Amino acid sequence: MSWDALVLAGGSARRLGGVDKPAVIIGNQTLLERVLAAVDDARGVVVVGPRRPVAVARRIVWTHEQPPGGGPVAALAAGLELVGAPLVAVLAADLPFVTAETLGALVRAAGGCDHDGSHPAPGGWAVDNVDNDAVQGAMLVDPAGRRQYLTGVWRTSALLARLPAVTSGVPLRSVLTDLRVRVLPADARTTLDCDEPSDVEQARRWARMAG
Repeated sequence: MSWDALVLAGGSARRLGGVDKPAVIIGNQTLLERVLAAVDDARGVVVVGPRRPVAVARRIVWTHEQPPGGGPVAALAAGLELVGAPLVAVLAADLPFVTAETLGALVRAAGGCDHDGSHPAPGGWAVDNVDNDAVQGAMLVDPAGRRQYLTGVWRTSALLARLPAVTSGVPLRSVLTDLRVRVLPADARTTLDCDEPSDVEQARRWARMAG
């Protein structure tokens, strides 16, 4: 099943002192570039947020939420207007260690693929017991059991059906929480998002170790 990628790259990054968070460097790439590298298998890529220079070869479609600063659901609604694939990966722009392998597993889970050995999940991940015909999405859960709503792949039709009439200021959890999902447990590195200065420092340490 083909899929598009929708990257939410707006926000004010208050906990990082108001810096342009997607432009923060981890290793030799910006956070946004690292996420874009992970979605290279997507049919199309939409970024919601200010246009930034990115060192990627593929075409990126840029758009803005309405109203500006309206929050993640407003950004989701703006991005979904440009999505045509039956599945869409919805990702924050501050995920330094999300990978193509991770997204491949999420796409297969959201698309109703059984893990029968022909499509193995990385790291021996388990998949929640949701019937193939009923599944509406798949997301990661971190080691503490917290669902990572901005590291998931969803049926596009399910997201469109859940969008409220007024999207500004609406919490993303309220849109996604009732959808029938498969959850894929992942480690702390994969689920790290860079909200705090300590997260950025941890990401840089891990990037140096991997480099």
